[in-house]
Amino acid sequence: MITGLDHIVLVCPDIESGIAAYQTLLGRAPDWQASTDGTATALFTVQNTALELMAPEGDDGVAPRLREILSENGPGLTSLAFRTDDIGAAHHKLTRRGLIPETITDGASSNLDSGAIRRWKRFRCKDAETAGIKTFLIEPETPMMPATGAPGSTHALDHIVIDTPNPDRALGLYGARLGLDLRLDRTAEQWGTRFLFFRTGGLTFEVIHRLGETHDPGTADRIWGLTWVVEELPTAHARLTKAGLDISEIRKGRKPGSSVFTVRNGTLGVPTLFISHSPR
Repeated sequence: MITGLDHIVLVCPDIESGIAAYQTLLGRAPDWQASTDGTATALFTVQNTALELMAPEGDDGVAPRLREILSENGPGLTSLAFRTDDIGAAHHKLTRRGLIPETITDGASSNLDSGAIRRWKRFRCKDAETAGIKTFLIEPETPMMPATGAPGSTHALDHIVIDTPNPDRALGLYGARLGLDLRLDRTAEQWGTRFLFFRTGGLTFEVIHRLGETHDPGTADRIWGLTWVVEELPTAHARLTKAGLDISEIRKGRKPGSSVFTVRNGTLGVPTLFISHSPR
């Protein structure tokens, strides 16, 4: 039913400053820019997903609501859009699984640079059934293909981190209801965390539950952070250092054979890690 994560939405106050920040961070230009219904958007596409920046534009459409969100929470990751090859079958299945999907709608976007048109079909699940995270399923008419990046640029998303107060609810949502592939359910006392690892479309959903804290199991999950893959980690480290970002030293990652560094600013508030994997 779900073939991957089509894109993640990051709401930001201003599209031009958002593009500048993420063009620097990812080492690649946006593949698509559009303007419609009170929003300005920019899409950064990598091999297994895309990041969509969304900012309010003008005073009409959804612009007032976006400004409310930004006023309440600041910039941040707000939505997940899963990809499917059969939107009708996915809608039927998720209806049966109690996710209360809205009606399937047609969507389109025109690239501000080239005038090219993208089209898709999509629906949104009810927020109360997806632990408060805006969750869509989308069937693109033509998938976006990423441009080749320069050395040290990102080429894929390694994993996305979801922070949950209720790991059993997350098991039911991402595993049983959305049908992602559960690979590991692990409690790591040394890190004070229970980890749930799901796979879809060449990336990992890492759901974390922080131990030793008081949680209300009825409160919402949140999209917490992103880990980007680069082939040449030292080149990426040098590139971001030259750009003036505050980054950590390169260190050994938790995954065997991996190396990582942390990006502490220039991410619009998104906890961000860069990772490379040694060949096996």
